[in-house]
Amino acid sequence: MKRPYPTGITRREAEILDALADRLPNAEIAGNLHLSVRTVESHVSSLLRKLGAKTRRDLVTFAQQTRTARVEPASATGRTAGPPPAETTFIGRGRERAAVLRSLVDKRLVTLLGPGGVGKTRLAAVIAEAAAPSFPAGCAFVDLVPVRDGFVAQAVAAACGATERPGEALEDVVFERLGRERILMVLDNCEHLPDAVAGFAERILAACPGLRLLATSRERLGVAGEQVVAVAPLPLASDAEALFRDRAAAADPEFTADPATVTEICARLDGMPLAIELAAARIASLGATGLTAGLQDTLRLLTGGRGGDERHRSLGAVIGWSHQLLTEEEQRLFRRLSIFLGPFDLAGAQAVAGDLSHGAVADVLGHLVDKSLIVHLRGDVSRWRMLQTVRAFAADQLEARGERADVRERHLRWAATAAADLEARLGGQWRSQFDAVADDLRAAVADAPAGCAPVAHRLARSLGHLSYARRFLAESLAHYQLAADLAPTPLDAARDLRSAAECSLDTISGLQVFRLLLASAERAAAAGDVNGQAVATARAVEMAGRFPASFPEDIAHHQLRHLLDDAIAVADPRQPVVAAAVAAAAAWIANEDKFNPDPALADVAEAAARATGDPVLISASLDAVGTAASLAGHRRKAHHLTRQRLELVARMDRDDPHSAVEIIDALHVATTDAIAVGDLRAALSAARLIQDDDLIGDHPYLGASRLIPTFVLIGEFDQALRNATRMWDGWERLGRPAAGWLSPAVASVALAYGLRGDVGRFRLWRSRIDEVAGAAHAAQVRLSSFGAFVDARVAIELRDPEGAAATVRRASADFPRGRYEAYALAAGAELAVLAGLPDAAERLSAATAATTENYWATACIARAGGRLHDDQDALIESVDGWERIGARFERACTLLLIPHRAAEGRAELAAMGVPDNTPHSSRSKPGGHPSALA
Repeated sequence: MKRPYPTGITRREAEILDALADRLPNAEIAGNLHLSVRTVESHVSSLLRKLGAKTRRDLVTFAQQTRTARVEPASATGRTAGPPPAETTFIGRGRERAAVLRSLVDKRLVTLLGPGGVGKTRLAAVIAEAAAPSFPAGCAFVDLVPVRDGFVAQAVAAACGATERPGEALEDVVFERLGRERILMVLDNCEHLPDAVAGFAERILAACPGLRLLATSRERLGVAGEQVVAVAPLPLASDAEALFRDRAAAADPEFTADPATVTEICARLDGMPLAIELAAARIASLGATGLTAGLQDTLRLLTGGRGGDERHRSLGAVIGWSHQLLTEEEQRLFRRLSIFLGPFDLAGAQAVAGDLSHGAVADVLGHLVDKSLIVHLRGDVSRWRMLQTVRAFAADQLEARGERADVRERHLRWAATAAADLEARLGGQWRSQFDAVADDLRAAVADAPAGCAPVAHRLARSLGHLSYARRFLAESLAHYQLAADLAPTPLDAARDLRSAAECSLDTISGLQVFRLLLASAERAAAAGDVNGQAVATARAVEMAGRFPASFPEDIAHHQLRHLLDDAIAVADPRQPVVAAAVAAAAAWIANEDKFNPDPALADVAEAAARATGDPVLISASLDAVGTAASLAGHRRKAHHLTRQRLELVARMDRDDPHSAVEIIDALHVATTDAIAVGDLRAALSAARLIQDDDLIGDHPYLGASRLIPTFVLIGEFDQALRNATRMWDGWERLGRPAAGWLSPAVASVALAYGLRGDVGRFRLWRSRIDEVAGAAHAAQVRLSSFGAFVDARVAIELRDPEGAAATVRRASADFPRGRYEAYALAAGAELAVLAGLPDAAERLSAATAATTENYWATACIARAGGRLHDDQDALIESVDGWERIGARFERACTLLLIPHRAAEGRAELAAMGVPDNTPHSSRSKPGGHPSALA
């Protein structure tokens, strides 16, 4: 693939950039390019250096922005899928092509309308290629033939390379990915999903203003603004005959025929392209004369007189005639292959064929391709498929022969085997193979015969795993729940419900997860698996104590205590996993209030978890130890433990739902704990890990919310404000859900504006803190340590002497469970010094003793001491402290207080876009600045 990458980028690096544009992980890139993961990592490092990029995400953005305007075909890497490659010449349709291209200029939705077999799909592909220069973001070609109702979003997501994110509908992810880019999307074969496609079309057109939709259907979608272009049969005496001659020559290079005979054949076939192709495929064996005679007899027998739907009947007649000319062996395979909704490989064909050998199946497939009844799809793996009209005929034949039940069972067994094979290849090259068969796997489990529950169960469970790995999270949950319903034993059901809970903590509410785990415990008890019962029950208790914010309804402490007692009563403490689960639950609910683990019991939980060797359980135990340490004020210990959790994340299986909660939580907490100790470099690194993570990195506001506080604290205000827009827009797009954890990021945006002297925007973002917290938690957030810090730090910058005393008192308040009280205490003490409050020295001394765990606060206290005592050494110490943690803005502000380095400080502030209108070097209290807190 050719892309306009800069000089110096090697061909291999360009290939890796292509894969990065599709957000593929290193392991999948390595599999696709036949490289080692280490080699891919080396190339990524080289690209970061050559392109001056700071993160992998920057490389992804760069690669996506440099995509060429040409339409790209579907590929094994899963990138945006363009039209299927053409295997034959395209003939005619000049009028329709011109009409559609004109319509796409100002119409958002154009539908190619016509009967089956008239050539709508091929025409849509040709139009997409012709329209490519007008759509710089390319074309997404979505084949809806194999798609069942309820899976339109998955089909579009697969074509666009989008994946679901926790807490967000897959449709919304697709809409965000497409954004405002000018892109053409083809929705091919919509007629069997009219309502689903119409609804999707309305939503995507509303969400993506740069998008144009080209649909093919046998009926209108009925969406407002739809422009319909009718696709009629090919005109006779021109294009119809040209198509016949071209296809006949492909079947028999020595083909010759009288023009009148060709015209007669095409007239009998009503100019229908599919009928013409089927007839032309027989030219080598029948010749023009035999073909004419056969068509005459067949059409007279099967269609009778002319009528309004004659074209449909004549096409059916030609398919039926082609079928009659097949051998018995060819007919049998032909009708059995109709069970496949989408493409199938040789193994799939063999599985439904019955008594045909592998070699015979391949041979018969070749014959069916030669006769245009099956289409061969070329690629890394050979696949075949039936055109929709042909498949409908074959399915009728299957039903008429009474074979459908048997073939459905064969199809189900093939699907279970194929899904298990894909599971075995997770972590390698599997995603494009899954996308190719996913619709058939879904159909097989949905239509499973009643007597095949064990096979259907295996398939449902495999689909749960594969959907999770493919990041179709809501679908994964549904498959695991279906597996539990189909489970042949209570033990299997218990395992399925446990997996459903594990894959969905960030997808559904904590209360639903809690109930799934308790249901798993019930099934385990019914199976006599007391250890499984204990683990599931203990896990439910742990979730309630550890993640109370995800529970819309509080679970009473006495209920959790009772559940844990039940688990302990049946558990075998000699089993390491059981002991670890019970110990973790005991630590988290030792106290009446939630999210308050007992330190001693947390240590016991860690020891028990380490005995299992499971990085997931060890990480969960470290969260208990770290949370207890943080609540006790031991921030550096909590930060150290969180860094251990990040190391454990690297050992977890990202394709296994068992790892989900720990990956998400460890990444969340890592940034928070780093900021809590003022380790801004570690905070930035952790925030970028979130951005680069394929599970949560593309969340509309989560990643941005982790970056913003760090960017502001280090003085990267422009980057912080760019992320602020994305964060706020994403939060609003998801319906403005209550998210108290978002308040530090919102307060940080206010801080950025305040430090730049923009009082209006400071007040705006300060008021937004209540909005993100929700009514229930607004007062609590207003009294938070981070909010108090922001007010104090902005008051320092804007010289707010009148409100200083009140702001200092608030910054010195007792903040229960506050992670950021060191920031508030330090800024409050400095404000007291700057405002000349009578107790400034006492507040500074108290803050010095209380903030030793925080590097930012330590540097701030040194600066406040330098101001109070006019101590240049203390100011230099402060400058060194700011430099160690990368806090450019604070370093520059401090330099202004050192006369011989003030010019350096002013230059730094100018580079950060901070206006030079605040007398940083003076301890006076001018009244020319408005009160930020009025």
